Amino acid sequence: MRTIHVNTSAAYDVLIGEGLIDKCGELTAKVVRPCRCLIVSDDTVDDLYGDRAQISFRYAGFDARRFAFPAGEAHKNLDTLADILDAMGEAGLSRSDLVVALGGGVTGDMAGFAAAIFCRGIRFVQIPTTLLAAVDSSVGGKTAVDMPFGKNMVGAFHQPSLVITDTDVLRDLPALQLSNGAAEAIKCGVLNDEALFGLLASGDWLEQIDEVVARCVTYKRDVVAGDEFDRGDRAFLNLGHTFGHAIEVCSGLKLLHGQAVGVGMLMAAAVAGCSEAMIRRLAACLKANGLPTRCDFDAQALARAALSDKKRSGDHITLVLPEAVGKCVRKKIPVIDLPRCFEVALDMQETLEL
Repeated sequence: MRTIHVNTSAAYDVLIGEGLIDKCGELTAKVVRPCRCLIVSDDTVDDLYGDRAQISFRYAGFDARRFAFPAGEAHKNLDTLADILDAMGEAGLSRSDLVVALGGGVTGDMAGFAAAIFCRGIRFVQIPTTLLAAVDSSVGGKTAVDMPFGKNMVGAFHQPSLVITDTDVLRDLPALQLSNGAAEAIKCGVLNDEALFGLLASGDWLEQIDEVVARCVTYKRDVVAGDEFDRGDRAFLNLGHTFGHAIEVCSGLKLLHGQAVGVGMLMAAAVAGCSEAMIRRLAACLKANGLPTRCDFDAQALARAALSDKKRSGDHITLVLPEAVGKCVRKKIPVIDLPRCFEVALDMQETLEL
């Protein structure tokens, strides 16, 4: 088992290894005294792992209850948040108790946000069951729900007490979910880790998934430790996200987050003026991981969707643009220039026939 320590305002460890789902209660009891806890999952994950997690927590001395909500990004909203809060109240949770987020990014975001606002903040533990959550959303303390006017527009910073990643669970994921998470891992490679990018570009990394997760978490740990509340360099983690979130919105949330972010990184490379070789290298890496490389929405619709991005500040928005694998820059542009940015990106995909 690997342990990566995250040194934020509330420090915690990220545990990465095989078979941890059946030890999650025991591992949690080392950092949180056994108490009442509510295990929050979507109904798909609850069917797969809810019993095992609950048994583990009860064996470790926790009074563990469960709550499941319908799976899917469409349910990442205030109605589901209210249902989670009601379940926390019905379970009798108090300020000394615990929420366990068992699932992917949607579950982690919503359960974490519920923990942040219940009794003005209680502890929570992340047990990511998707690659995307393991390499990205389970670490760093960002929690949120979506609103009709944009993704993740209502939320809070609330660090977990522990993150437990069972890589056996990740290896069992369907190919679509592995590719969805691979996009965020590729992002880390483009930002800071050419060796990681090379491993992912091979498309043959499943047996090294522990290494992939550990490298991504270590990079994010270092970024978050220096900018916990997203006022500076943490913005680099948004590579591909301004474009990607616009694609997600235009798709009616039918595209998965990683699929949209992958195309968003290609768009960012086009806007950055990267060489054809660089763009084709990134596109090949995405394709090797089952990810799309083109967007079929028009520039004006994408620009309108991008205006709802929470990274917008007044009449400007900051884009993260790659110069090469392992090197990116931030560029602040007027929002009036967004349609032109999308036009450049869409022209690129047609010119290169991506």
